[in-house]
Parts: sequence; structure tokens; C-alpha cells
Amino acid sequence: MTETAINNTGAGALTPTAKPSLWKAAVMSGVVAAAATSTTAAIARAGDVTLAVKGEQIPISGFALITVVGAVLGLILAAVLSRRATRPRRTFLQTTAVLTVLSLVPDAFADTTTASKLVLALTHLIAAAIIVPSLAARLATT
Repeated sequence: MTETAINNTGAGALTPTAKPSLWKAAVMSGVVAAAATSTTAAIARAGDVTLAVKGEQIPISGFALITVVGAVLGLILAAVLSRRATRPRRTFLQTTAVLTVLSLVPDAFADTTTASKLVLALTHLIAAAIIVPSLAARLATT
């Protein structure tokens, strides 16, 4: 998107004033969220939280990878809703709120310690708190 602006000569000129595109927002927020979830997991592990499910340690890089996958899925959802929904932003926010809550269900029932469950749930919430608003801001309100 661009806006027409008046330059010093009085002639109209196109200047980019649009927010970053949807895919750029997904990449930027995905990278930030991946770093945040990985850092959270590393801090938890340093604090003696095992982050193991059924005895198998989750690698720190696994948090980053799954977070990036979440950003890609968010991008796909946002792109589809931007073309098909009457109110793309509202529909996106409602859908991602439900999906975020649903993403916590496996954590609650995982075969692991309570501390690990809490950290796993926290990483889901951190990722959603970074990615969802970034994508939603690029969607039309009507």
C-alpha cells in the first residue's frame, strides 16, 4: 500500500507508508518469538526444569523450530482469512485465541513434571503474544 504525498515541488509522489506485508510480519515475529521461546526454555533448563516428556528431553532448538512452524501456520491462516472473511482481523483474533487455548491442552496432560508443563504452556503463550498481534495488525478490520 502507498499513499500520495506532496513533495517540495508540489508534485504528487508515491511514498511507501504501508506496514510490512503479511509474510514479512510473519518472518519478523516468527524469528523474535523463536528467540523468546528458546530463551525461556534455556532459562528454565538452567533453573533445573527438565523439559522432558515421557523421559525424552526436548532440545532447545526444538522450541525455535516449532515456534517458526506456528508462525507459518499463522501466516497461512491470516492469508486465507484476508481473502475470505468478512472481518479478517476479528476472525483471525477469535480463531487464534481458540487455537492458543487448544495448544495448551497437550501440555496439561503431558507425562512430565508440573514445572515442565508450566514452562511448555508459557512458551505457547509467549509465541502467541508475539506472533498473533503482528499478523493481526496487517489484516483489514472490515
